[in-house]
Amino acid sequence: MNNSTISINVELDETKVPQAISWSASNSTADAMQPAKAMMVSFWDAADKSALRIDLWTKEMMVDEMADFYYQTFMGMADSYGRSTGQTELVDDLRNFAKSFYQKFRDIQLKENK
Repeated sequence: MNNSTISINVELDETKVPQAISWSASNSTADAMQPAKAMMVSFWDAADKSALRIDLWTKEMMVDEMADFYYQTFMGMADSYGRSTGQTELVDDLRNFAKSFYQKFRDIQLKENK
């Protein structure tokens, strides 16, 4: 059996707000820690039947980047759900929500930047 280790480093400021996030994986082709402006990690606790989540972002994460990050995360969740369940109607609902979310974000940005 093969094992893979994923390491995540979070540098905090004096108020415990993330200043830098970096990660590496033991089976990656990258030689060094890779920087990231945000991260989302979820674990399923079968005993409690609940999701354990870690969502962090740095001060440098811009609002438009956050919208892109969420859009891509929603779409990725739809893909994963589809592969694991085969429930295409619910997958389509998730994808449509992601598209609607992103369009609303863009509309808000246009109004605010006038």
